[in-house]
Amino acid sequence: MEKMWSGRFSAGASNLLDEFNASIMYDRKLYREDIEGSLAHAAMLAKQGILTEEELKQIQDGLAQVKEEIESGKFEWNISDEDLHMGIEKRLTQIIGDTGKKLHTARSRNDQVAVDFRRFVLRKNKEIAEAIKALMDAILVVAQKHTDTLIPGMTHLQHAQPINFGFHLGAYLSMFKRDIERFESSYERNNISPLGCAALAGTPHNVDREYTAELLGFESVSINCLDTVSDRDFALEILFNISTMMMHISRLSEELVMWSSYEFGFVELSDEYSTGSSIMPQKKNPDVPELLRGKTGRVYGALVGLLTVMKGLPLAYNKDTQEDKEGVFDAVETAEISLEILKEAIKTMQVKTDNMEHACAIGHLSATDLADYLVEKCGIPFREAHFITGRAVAKGEELGVDLSKMDFKYLKEIDERINEDVMEYLGLRHSMNARTSQGGTASERTKEQLDYFKNYLQK
Repeated sequence: MEKMWSGRFSAGASNLLDEFNASIMYDRKLYREDIEGSLAHAAMLAKQGILTEEELKQIQDGLAQVKEEIESGKFEWNISDEDLHMGIEKRLTQIIGDTGKKLHTARSRNDQVAVDFRRFVLRKNKEIAEAIKALMDAILVVAQKHTDTLIPGMTHLQHAQPINFGFHLGAYLSMFKRDIERFESSYERNNISPLGCAALAGTPHNVDREYTAELLGFESVSINCLDTVSDRDFALEILFNISTMMMHISRLSEELVMWSSYEFGFVELSDEYSTGSSIMPQKKNPDVPELLRGKTGRVYGALVGLLTVMKGLPLAYNKDTQEDKEGVFDAVETAEISLEILKEAIKTMQVKTDNMEHACAIGHLSATDLADYLVEKCGIPFREAHFITGRAVAKGEELGVDLSKMDFKYLKEIDERINEDVMEYLGLRHSMNARTSQGGTASERTKEQLDYFKNYLQK
């Protein structure tokens, strides 16, 4: 069969052009959306009297057969058909004859691809949001077990203040909640139908865009057809959302890599989600979090790639836009498997609480508590208290002892205003539980935060 657009051409396309121009070998992933869009379009054409009921039935039956052939592997994808839209329409026409040629009335591939791709992206916004919730569930289970487990809180990767492990994991719950909100917001903002815009300027046929929008589950129809057929903001948004989510995953992965090292020893990843070395038999490598870090760069590339494609395009549709899909497909698949495997790695890892708590006795984590004590109990201005505390830390370094375990006599020598009740302030668990301000690390505050996330996930 000749190409459907070949009427004004006197020579056929070269094989090289077919190969370079075609998208059918990857955009066929959208076959379900394409068939559903065609069914809705045909139903609208029949409603408007543009197709007869008999023609509608032929198209419906023919598309059902096409769908069955695709899903059973019988469908022949041919690169000369250029894209899935032409491939499906050609096969439909082979099955039902000339009635198949009427399906494209009042429709262009421009709005056809726009509706297919948009519906795919909208569906993936929802599915990824649900997968993030499943990951949050797994993190929450671990966090709730460790609201009293001490771990060094760090800034600049240096020991700073004692916190609890549940509080630390709660920070990632906050990040992933924001990710869900971004996906949900993108879904709501982009849930508009392009169908009926035709090539760029609408159609003279008496179509009902609201009807096809309703059939396809869209909230409304787009306002301006010139914008609609060339709009890929929805694709850029899901790439940005995935990139931000993967950045959060990468930060957690970085900590899992560190925590599972001998130097930290805070967690041990399950054998199911670790690998060995081809030459060093003792090795147990954290390949899952390492790969997650690496795949973050991969999805960044997809985002930057599409931004670059779109940055110089005049209105309306341009063939450059064919480069919109592969990066999105790849980023979506990366996001889905990343969320799944990180969830399982979290669920199966072993938390080594003794090592975490031992690490808190290194680095003078209760130094801020000494400064706070000097302010609250002794009435010393904070800047002076800061200086006195620095001297106490220096004394601890000289003695080779952590501030939390320093003998009271040395503190008294540094400043005679310090009383023996300071020793309670310097206790690591007391330090952690002293942070009772809203959002703080005190165990009771941590439990409140985790209850918040639990209620959020149960909505």
